[in-house]
Amino acid sequence: MKKNITDILNKRIMVIDGAMGTMIQKHKLDEEAYRGARFSDFPHPLKGNNDLLVLTQPEIISSIHRAFLDAGADILETNTFNANRISMADYHMEHLVRELNMEAVRLAKEVAEEYTAKNPEKPRYVAGAIGPTNRTASLSPDVNNPGYRAVTFDDLAEAYREQAEALADAGVDLFLVETVFDTLNCKAALFAINGLKEERGLSTPVMVSGTITDASGRTLSGQTAEAFWISVSHAGLLSIGLNCALGADQMRPYIEALSKNAWVYTTLYPNAGLPNEFGEYDDSPEGMAAVMASYCKEGFVNVVGGCCGTTPEHIAAIAAEAAKYAPRKKPVMAEA
Repeated sequence: MKKNITDILNKRIMVIDGAMGTMIQKHKLDEEAYRGARFSDFPHPLKGNNDLLVLTQPEIISSIHRAFLDAGADILETNTFNANRISMADYHMEHLVRELNMEAVRLAKEVAEEYTAKNPEKPRYVAGAIGPTNRTASLSPDVNNPGYRAVTFDDLAEAYREQAEALADAGVDLFLVETVFDTLNCKAALFAINGLKEERGLSTPVMVSGTITDASGRTLSGQTAEAFWISVSHAGLLSIGLNCALGADQMRPYIEALSKNAWVYTTLYPNAGLPNEFGEYDDSPEGMAAVMASYCKEGFVNVVGGCCGTTPEHIAAIAAEAAKYAPRKKPVMAEA
């Protein structure tokens, strides 16, 4: 049996992996590679459907998981960021949602269990990655009709429930609702996950990670980091945190706010800087690790890692710095 993850979080800062998408892009896969033999005759374009690669290029996905574990990651995210029926509709692959999630977990667990067996003192965990979908429940996509919504809460909850069931059936250690730009989307995910947990008697911990979209310091749906936490604090979370959108050095005020206010563990896995004019990320492993070390030293974080642009080299540098510091101590939950 793996150690209870809270026992580890109380003892040291844990490390989550880096950017799956960035690592996939390094392989420069073409349409044929995305299709594989199974989908060679599929009537719609598939290039860019990274989640599909768990079926068509599983060895690539496994190799990426291995690289991040070699770099020192404790937690692997499944390659399921868009493996929900709303996002998969772009590729006409809604029917594959369950299979995609099940296979993604199998690949990640296979590698994680191999590394845990090699070093039981450093167990590796698999987090079922649940992305925000490509729609927002709070905002209209039509500037001429601000009351219009492209998706409803019920639509989202149904899609998230389908994904969560597959992740649970495949045996994830954690649920990770990440890159939250719309808190209402996140609430739909939490509603689905917690409903599933209650019905099945599951104790699978839930992590939530939001994204601050720009220098306004707010999510796309308009909340500050503190307001975002308050909006989801009822959900019995293992952790709250931030990822994506900004580089490490832009994250300070937001992770500090969460650290001071949240009575759960905190997570931070930023991009490797802001994208340049070519859409690439320029923060070096050493530069990013130095900033993350300052957050560790100041007691802001319990889990650190990387998002867009971060490679195993980034994760190795961050892990080396995180190992030098004690984890953040959670404040006592405020009395109602």
